[in-house]
Amino acid sequence: MTISFLKPTILVATLALAACSQGGINGAGVNGAGAAAGLSAGGVNDPSSPAYFNEVVGDRVLFAVDQSTLSAQAQGILAGQARWLMSNPEFTALIEGHADEQGTREYNLALGARRAAAVQEYLLSQGVPRSRLRTISYGKERPLQICSTEVCYSQNRRAVTVISAGLGA
Repeated sequence: MTISFLKPTILVATLALAACSQGGINGAGVNGAGAAAGLSAGGVNDPSSPAYFNEVVGDRVLFAVDQSTLSAQAQGILAGQARWLMSNPEFTALIEGHADEQGTREYNLALGARRAAAVQEYLLSQGVPRSRLRTISYGKERPLQICSTEVCYSQNRRAVTVISAGLGA
């Protein structure tokens, strides 16, 4: 390899690396938003994305033992969910009701249904159209934590709002 060939090769490689480190030739990055903006389409920093809903707004609320009453903390999370849903009308929501492992299967399915209904009623009261909401109860069939302690039980007593794109639930 000669020196005259080596210089242009190093120059091209250096320019290519410089372009990559600046987010592309125009500095805008792959999605055109730029790294400085901190936004990525569909990511947790995109306020209209499901990832933002799940991580920033919060996709779940917890319940006390044998209860389907919404706590003040749960109402705060659900108020945020309602605002997000109203700002993103292209999404529908499936509200899953869950229970801990204590009690019979039938009792926990009914309790999960009451929890999902409580969340649905709150979202409706905040203006979310009924046509965009559905509910389902899993009872104790889908635990997040598996152990027989209050720490686990408390995480399993929940309602989760699962969003999806597309009109018509």
